[in-house]
Amino acid sequence: MRDVDNKVKMIIEGCLLAAGRPLTLDNIIAVFEKNEQPDRNELKQVMQAISEDCSDRGFELKQVASGYRFQVKQDLSEWVAKLWDERPPRYTRALLETLALVAYRQPITRGDIEEIRGVAVSGNIIRTLLDREWIRVVGHRDVPGRPAMFATTRQFLDYFNLKSLQELPPLSEIKELSQSEQELDLANELAQQRVIDLPEEVIHEVSFEEGDTRVQLLAEEEALELSKKPLDEILMMGMPENLLDEEFDDDADEEVGFKQATKHEKLRVDSDLTSKAGSDAAISNANNGGEDAPAEEGG
Repeated sequence: MRDVDNKVKMIIEGCLLAAGRPLTLDNIIAVFEKNEQPDRNELKQVMQAISEDCSDRGFELKQVASGYRFQVKQDLSEWVAKLWDERPPRYTRALLETLALVAYRQPITRGDIEEIRGVAVSGNIIRTLLDREWIRVVGHRDVPGRPAMFATTRQFLDYFNLKSLQELPPLSEIKELSQSEQELDLANELAQQRVIDLPEEVIHEVSFEEGDTRVQLLAEEEALELSKKPLDEILMMGMPENLLDEEFDDDADEEVGFKQATKHEKLRVDSDLTSKAGSDAAISNANNGGEDAPAEEGG
């Protein structure tokens, strides 16, 4: 009898490894010939023996809603997950809240979910849950419009390693978890507020608009400092030395030109004064009637 049990155990282990899906007791019994089929009690004892054999192995025998399956132990997932490049799917808070309401309040309509959550349920959320076969339509409520009523599926239980809905965590635990998440959100919010109080020396990444404002403020400060400098210093700021030398040469030339212009202006003024003196003398002689001229000899 022991040899028969060992053979049955090896057959069941091989079937579970090859199936790639959970197997029920009926599925396992069906692989044996009629004269070799174990009864259900014997089969349960074999399943228990297989589960005990897995206690010191990297995998375990797990009973879920769809049957029995081999799966990697939870505490080894950190290493096993590195065999795949893709990241595990991440679900939005709205999707998980909708799924939780279906699980705890099933059968439930979309309107019921919206009334409890206080917001509209996106059609993409319902479609995603239906596509993943986590929920299904189990009927229609006998009210105007006959809205569809949703309930969870075996695939939902299998995905979350549940054998039945009775294994769902109590709502009290969920409320405690929700409260912890709210406290965590509050702590994150306070941490973000503390970042605002950091000294100005701390360098942080700024957005495009914030950068534009900061550049504008710096430009205004530079303009204010620049207004306090002498004009000649402002004009020479940032100029190459050779241009500065040429500027000094231009100043020297300008000084020479100024002296030359002053000399020409002085000569012009002297000339004007001389001309004016001659004109005044001629006018004076005309007014005197030629008194100063010599007398004409009589005939």
